Amino acid sequence: MLKKILVANRGEIACRVFRTAKRMGLKTVAVYSDADARAPHVLMADESVRLGPAPAAESYLNPELILLAARETGADCIHPGYGFLSERESFARACADAGIAFVGPPPNAIAAMGDKIESKKLAKAAGVNVVPGFLGEIDGTDHAVRIAGEIGYPVMMKASAGGGGKGMRLAWSEADVREGFEATKREGLASFGDDRVFIEKFIESPRHIEIQLIGDQHGNVIYLNERECSIQRRHQKVVEEAPSPFVSPEMRRKMGEQAVALAKAVGYYSAGTVELIVSGADTTGDSFYFLEMNTRLQVEHPVTEEITGLDLVEQMIRVAAGEELAFTQADVKIHGWAIENRVYAEDPYRGFLPSTGRLVRYAPPEQVLRDAASTGSAAPQDERNFNPSVHGEEGLSVVEDPSRTIRVRVDDGVREGGEVSRFYDPMIAKLITWAPTREGAIDAQIAAIDDFEIEGVGHNLDFLSALMQHPRFRSGEITTGFIAEEYPDGFAGAPASPELLAQLAAIAAFAATAEADRARRVDGQLGDRLHPPADWQVRIGGTDHDVGVSTDGIVVDGKELDLDLEYTPGDRTVTAELDEEMLTVRLTRTRTGFKLGARGASHVARVLPAHVAPLATHMIEKVPPDLSKFLISPMPGLLTTLHVAKGDKVEAGQPLAVIEAMKMENILRAGKSGIVATVDAAVGDSLAVDQVILELE
Repeated sequence: MLKKILVANRGEIACRVFRTAKRMGLKTVAVYSDADARAPHVLMADESVRLGPAPAAESYLNPELILLAARETGADCIHPGYGFLSERESFARACADAGIAFVGPPPNAIAAMGDKIESKKLAKAAGVNVVPGFLGEIDGTDHAVRIAGEIGYPVMMKASAGGGGKGMRLAWSEADVREGFEATKREGLASFGDDRVFIEKFIESPRHIEIQLIGDQHGNVIYLNERECSIQRRHQKVVEEAPSPFVSPEMRRKMGEQAVALAKAVGYYSAGTVELIVSGADTTGDSFYFLEMNTRLQVEHPVTEEITGLDLVEQMIRVAAGEELAFTQADVKIHGWAIENRVYAEDPYRGFLPSTGRLVRYAPPEQVLRDAASTGSAAPQDERNFNPSVHGEEGLSVVEDPSRTIRVRVDDGVREGGEVSRFYDPMIAKLITWAPTREGAIDAQIAAIDDFEIEGVGHNLDFLSALMQHPRFRSGEITTGFIAEEYPDGFAGAPASPELLAQLAAIAAFAATAEADRARRVDGQLGDRLHPPADWQVRIGGTDHDVGVSTDGIVVDGKELDLDLEYTPGDRTVTAELDEEMLTVRLTRTRTGFKLGARGASHVARVLPAHVAPLATHMIEKVPPDLSKFLISPMPGLLTTLHVAKGDKVEAGQPLAVIEAMKMENILRAGKSGIVATVDAAVGDSLAVDQVILELE
């Protein structure tokens, strides 16, 4: 058996591998860049080795440094995680040459499947359905335009070595191809060292479904059911679930058998995923096409673990050690439903722009197994589908009725006070819930998101909650275009019902009463007979609510509310019981009330004593300045391109600049027509958020 494992990665996935490795009795080695010197994965490992400066090219992407760290620490195996070197055939081969076990597939399989162009040729030869497209060399933009016209719009341009949503552009017209082809090449070169691009037909109303595989070095390959990954933004997965609400047992069998056949054709072993695009309009279950094979552990692997009870990291380590799989295809079942939401450092209220900075507050929901009928207290664990490295170390015993349980799991690699760096992926954490039914898993997500605290950087928690509440998502009628179709004008928060707003108004008034009561108790200088206000006017969502707070209860607009909660001034969250339902609300004090976050939106509540509220109508409203003449950096990043100079005439919608942030290019366009009056930044500048790039006159 292997004895010491080095994880050639960082953050969440490094912590995930270490958790399993420690349970299996392996010693652990972390590697880190200067940006991660005190990161959780470094502190979690038995040993750690510095690689170099923060840029990935000088640290995590340098195979020589990682192999040197393995030799110095005596590690006999290396797990690559995902991203970085995980799908680099040369690294797997270098590990083998150094006598170090690579916890992943053989080099030849990585080479065969890692090149999207060659993998499609292999899949076609193996009898797997392949999306129509052009797999040859593309000479330039003009050639790309001709190819796209021959295939027929819409088409997808993809970097051959791409992955993780990078190096992909959807083109609906010739103009889109001309604008996006070179950008796709640049992203492929910058992220993967390969600027080759291929073009294929874009399947409309598509669903993204993938088959998880596990194989050993003795020729056994098994499929572990499917995952649905259709909820994407800019081709980056946001929500994943297992199983898929669309896939029938017969369709699952066909997909699985094709995926296994492809894996065996290239001598594949370890964990891998075959990604498929499926026509959402198909009712026969036969319209699925091979996209690519990811020759590594996937970000979304936890949902497969949750429904199968298998620890995929453990299986990878055992396979790397030469063991046979201890189960057969007939042993693989589906238990319940699991959903994963990716918590990103991005601001959905500002077009999902990346966000960097310090995690001033980071408090994920408690990871426990809960009785779905209880108020959230810990319940015994269901050992039938339990693995301590997957589900935590609670060590709870058997559940009498497994149908009444839910699981909440958080996979992360950050801690409060840590930094979200511009050098790496913006994912903060993965929130995973399991329940006996899909609806139960979704509801568990909503409750867990409400209980998730993040401050200091922008985050997408509100957006994730809105997705979970969306009727179309809950129905299962989803495609990869879901976000673009349902939020064409961007995200402004989940819609709140009048009932929810009234409940939030009551909570705000209750909190204001508690704070007023504390203020009058400070030192008694105003006299003992002073009492906190009992009647309040709360303006929230553009509506005024009259709220009365007394020892007898809370009355909102003349109607008594069945509300039970506790609040101490300074509390950041409160959990209220409303008609036997639980509602967790995040509170932030403002000058005139509170900002309340719940159910996918933040609501500003102005809370005034009832006798003071009428005077608010005399306050002068402050009009924000007109910033439309400025081109402002919406995020921290590197200014890589400036298309205009002083004196140039520009039209609304015209591309003016390109900013690179978190490995992605972001095109900034003119919001209005005008003439460039001043240029305040130069190509190569590192821009701060809201920094002025140029001004129009």
